[in-house]
Amino acid sequence: MLDRLATRLATAALRLPAARARRVTLTRGIPVRVRDGVPLRTDHHAPDLPGAPTVLIRTPYGRGGPMRLLGRLAAERGFHVVIQSCRGTFGSGGTFDPLVHERDDGLDTLDWLRRQPWWTGAFGMFGASYQGFVQWALAADAGEELRAMVAVVTASGTRDSTYAGDSFALDTVLTWAELLQAQTVPWLARQWELKRGQPRLTAALAHLPLVEADRVATGVTVPFFQEWLRHHTPDAGYWRDRVFGDRIAEVRAPVAMVTGWHDIFLPAQLRDFAALRAAGAHPRLTVGPWTHGSPGLFVAALRDGLDWLDEHLAGRPPRRGAAAGRAAPVRVHVGGAGGGWRDLPDWPPPAVPTRWHLHPGGGLRTAAPVPSAPDRFRYDPADPTPSLGGPLLVAQRAGPVDNRPVEARPDVLTYTSAPLAAPVEVVGPVRAEIHLRSELSHLDVFVRLCDVDRRGRSWNVCDGLVRVEPGRYPTDPAGVVTVPVELWPAAHRFAPGHRLRVQVSGGAHPRYARNPGTGEMLGTAVTLRAGWREILHDPRRPSAVVLPIMPIASGLSASRNNPS
Repeated sequence: MLDRLATRLATAALRLPAARARRVTLTRGIPVRVRDGVPLRTDHHAPDLPGAPTVLIRTPYGRGGPMRLLGRLAAERGFHVVIQSCRGTFGSGGTFDPLVHERDDGLDTLDWLRRQPWWTGAFGMFGASYQGFVQWALAADAGEELRAMVAVVTASGTRDSTYAGDSFALDTVLTWAELLQAQTVPWLARQWELKRGQPRLTAALAHLPLVEADRVATGVTVPFFQEWLRHHTPDAGYWRDRVFGDRIAEVRAPVAMVTGWHDIFLPAQLRDFAALRAAGAHPRLTVGPWTHGSPGLFVAALRDGLDWLDEHLAGRPPRRGAAAGRAAPVRVHVGGAGGGWRDLPDWPPPAVPTRWHLHPGGGLRTAAPVPSAPDRFRYDPADPTPSLGGPLLVAQRAGPVDNRPVEARPDVLTYTSAPLAAPVEVVGPVRAEIHLRSELSHLDVFVRLCDVDRRGRSWNVCDGLVRVEPGRYPTDPAGVVTVPVELWPAAHRFAPGHRLRVQVSGGAHPRYARNPGTGEMLGTAVTLRAGWREILHDPRRPSAVVLPIMPIASGLSASRNNPS
C-alpha cells in the first residue's frame, strides 16, 4: 500500500503519464549465481503486462528506498525492472572491488535474464554514477539485445576523473570510500555521524600521509583507496581492466546522457559523447545547472530516462513534449542572468575562441598584453588554498558559491574585467595558458573562472587544476614554464554590468590533494615545502584564459522551460 501511494505521489510530482500496469509484483532477494558461484541479490519488479521488455539496474547502493520507488515507477510504465546489488554489497556475496567484476557479473546476469519466462529478448539499462560505470562495462558485449542506455552523471572510465590534471581527487575518492563503508554500519550510528558533521571525514581529508586517511575516516583500511594511491601514474597497468572507453565505438544501443555543469565526471562524459558521435552513433545529451547529487538532476534524469526507454526499448511513440522525442540532440542550460535552456545540433557548438589576457594590476582584458612585471604569491601546503564549491561529490557543498572568502587570501591572484557593456555568452570548452616561474619544481596550478555580479559577489563558473613536475612541460632559459590548464566546460551568460574574473592559485584542497612541493609519492608524502610563484603576463608570455564566445544573436533555439 505504501509503495503504491509513493508511486502515485511521485507520478504526479514528476508529471509522468498514467501507469500502464494495474499491478506490480515485487520479488526480493533472488540469488542470481554468477560464474564463480557468488550469489548476487536481485529484486524483480514485474508488471502485469504481456511482452514487457526489461530494464536492468546494477548498483552498490542498495535496492530499497529510492531504488525501490524507481523500480515500481518503471514497472508501472510497462517494464520488467531488475535491480541487482553489486557483489559485496547489500547481501550479495563476494567482496566489492570497484570496477573489477562488473563486466563478467553483468554478462552472467544477462544470461540469467535470458532464462526467465518473461524475457522478450530486449533490455535497457539505467543508472547514475557507479550505476553508469557498470552499464559501460557491459554495453560493448551485450549484443543486439541491448536496445537503450540511460547514463546519468557517469562515464566509461573513472581513471581520468580520479587523477584530474594528474593530481588526485581526494575529496571525491575519500568521501566515496567513507560513504561505502557507512552503508555497513547501523542506521542510527550513521545518522549520529551525519548530525555531528562527519568530523572523522573532515579530519581524514586534512591528514597526512594519505595512506592513513581511509582509516581515520572509516576506522578500517579501504583496499581500493590504497590501490588508487599507489597506481596513480598514467601508465599504471592497474587501470587497464577498469576503464571501458576503448570499446565505446562498439556500443550500438542508443544512449541518453544526463549530467550537470558542476558534476565531477562532466569532462569524461562529454568525451564519451564525442566518441559515440565519432563512431556514427546518435546519443542524446542534456546538461543542466546541477551537481552530482542535486535533486533537480535526478528529477530530470528519471523523467527523461523513462521517456528514452519508452521510445527506444519499448518502441512507443514519444509523448508530447518529451525530451526523448525532441529534435535537437543536445540541450544545455546556460547559467547566469538571461540564460535558460538552449537546443544545439551538437557539442561543442560553433563558438569563437577568445583570449582574455591577464594584465597588470589585476586586470582581465581581450586587449593584447603589455610589458609588465609578474605577479607573485606564496603557496604553503601546510596551509593549503581551500576549495570552495564547484564539482564535488556532496551536493550540499557543490556548485556555485560566493568566492570572496578564498579570493581574500594572499595565495590567490585575481584578474577582473571592467563591467560589461553587453552580455557575453560562453558555451563550450574552456582552457587557460599560464606562464609561471617557481622556486619549486613540484607545484600545482589552479585556474577558476567567476562571474562577479553588481554586488561584488564572485560566483564560480568553471575551473581546472594541473600538477607540474620536472620535465612535464617545457621550461625556457629564464626558467618560465608554460602550463596548459583544461577547465571544466561551461555554458554561462555574463550579464551587462557584471565582470569576468579569473583566479590563479596553487591548489584547491581538499578537492585535490595538496602538492607537498617535494616530489614525494602521493600516498606517503609528509614533508611540506612552501614556495613562491610568479605569474607572467607580458607580450612574450601572454597568460590568458580562452573562452568560447557565442554570438548573442546566434539563432539557437532558446527555452526557459524544464528540459523535459
